[in-house]
Amino acid sequence: MQKRWTAKAAPDRALVEELSSAINLNKVLTGILVQRGVDTFEKAKSFFRPQYTDLHDPFIMKGMKTAIERIDMALAQNQKILVYGDYDVDGTTSVATVYSFFSQRYNNLDYYIPDRYTEGYGISFNAIDWASNNGFSLIIALDCGIKAIDKIEYANKKNIDFIICDHHLPGDTVPEAVAILNPKQKDCPYPFKELSGCGIGFKLIQAYAMSHDIPFKEVENFADLSAVSVASDLVPILDENRVLAHYGLKKLKDNPNNGLKALLQTYAPRQEYTVNDVVFFIGPRINAAGRIADAKDSVRLMISSEQSKALEIAELVNHHNNERRLFDANITEHAFDMILKDESFEAKKATVLFHNEWHKGVIGIVASRLIEKYYRPTVILTESNGLATGSARSVDGFDLYSAIEECSDLLEQYGGHTHAAGLTMRLENVVKFTEKFERIVANNINERSLVPEIEYDVEIPLRIITPKFFSVLKQFAPFGPGNLNPVFMSKNVWDVGDATIVGSNHLKLSITQEEGGRIFKAIGFGLGEHYHKIVQGISFDVCFTIEENYFNGHVNLQMNIKDVLFRS
Repeated sequence: MQKRWTAKAAPDRALVEELSSAINLNKVLTGILVQRGVDTFEKAKSFFRPQYTDLHDPFIMKGMKTAIERIDMALAQNQKILVYGDYDVDGTTSVATVYSFFSQRYNNLDYYIPDRYTEGYGISFNAIDWASNNGFSLIIALDCGIKAIDKIEYANKKNIDFIICDHHLPGDTVPEAVAILNPKQKDCPYPFKELSGCGIGFKLIQAYAMSHDIPFKEVENFADLSAVSVASDLVPILDENRVLAHYGLKKLKDNPNNGLKALLQTYAPRQEYTVNDVVFFIGPRINAAGRIADAKDSVRLMISSEQSKALEIAELVNHHNNERRLFDANITEHAFDMILKDESFEAKKATVLFHNEWHKGVIGIVASRLIEKYYRPTVILTESNGLATGSARSVDGFDLYSAIEECSDLLEQYGGHTHAAGLTMRLENVVKFTEKFERIVANNINERSLVPEIEYDVEIPLRIITPKFFSVLKQFAPFGPGNLNPVFMSKNVWDVGDATIVGSNHLKLSITQEEGGRIFKAIGFGLGEHYHKIVQGISFDVCFTIEENYFNGHVNLQMNIKDVLFRS
């Protein structure tokens, strides 16, 4: 599928000149900084040298003082505290952080992760009943709870207090909890609104440490868990998230949590870890436990105090991930086959597929796989507890949540946001939903949104890519939403004659832009279809990022090609 190439707006030349001179940096990289709002010496200093002192005072967050007072009361009265979190990476790292911190100074607490299949997302009535039957007086809910109005009302009747630590958007009303920590509350003055759930858990323990003269070093110990959360939950890597990701990735390399260290035993050695290492290796393994078996396995891994025990649990988590990959591959292949047999598919603007035997834990991943191939709003459904339940994913520029909301008359429940959602319906409504969703998408989607876009930062000649250039570029990291790895575009390049297809349709080649000029190793994932033109020596334009490739203990500079456009 040919992608749309769009150049970002050129930065203000005067600002680039001024900043380039102030920080002694070439104008190409300075221009990218200015594009990203880093347009003064002080902003550049903060960007390149994140400091823990850049973190905001946690007590600015609405509800924090009350939350700490309620925890103090629980500890003083020896009340049972339950640390509660969702079953994904953000939820389990949140629980591991808060539980580990307080378990070092208090024994009367436990943790709880809801079952994906029997309880579903967020706070459940089952969990509240369990807490009541086991004598818990306080529940600290992490990465969930901001819309659990009926659940909190139920808990209040059972004399169970809630402290809600959530980062999802609140509704018009919020639960009647003892305290709510959520910067997205309309009247919360906290200056940074985009913390992950684990990030808010980090702020809670930071506040407790500040109010009890506990050295910040003890809070820093959880930066690696916060970094895993920031990377996996795709929150913007700006402001506090940049600080936590920066220091957390360093800790991941130098002195990781026992559980994360155990997971990394099977990973190729790195001089340093990146967000991609978390997103493609650590995150899927932590997530797999909740998808395939029990998310408590991931928490047990991350709170383990003994390395031998952590290694044992890591083996189990890796086993869950291998199962997840098998389910993922089989269901994706089945979904592709269903599409190939559907003669009407080509004319559709949306993809909706249902099969009653697909594994519920991986259908969200399958939806993402279909987006990669066909690039249209996608809903994947399976049968669970007598209902059709599913995951939906969108394309840039289309409000998926609004489209699903328009189908609410056919749904039992739904939730999510613009780009991703979950939904449940009666089995007899699947066909009606498929037809209505297709109609809504067709009537509302812009044709441009059905073509994937590559937005590149700047056009460059390849000759400016030097070791010095890359050494500065590396300092733009950590990369992620809000601070993506810069995408460059270069025109009229060609392969020097060693292009080949590797793995599953990946293109490996060496390119240059000038006769006798420098040759760059390059990889284009999923771009094998261009091989036959490239080996004919036809020149092309290329969009790419620059990265280090680790292979057999060697590190090489490599272009990661995002797309190619032939000039003839």
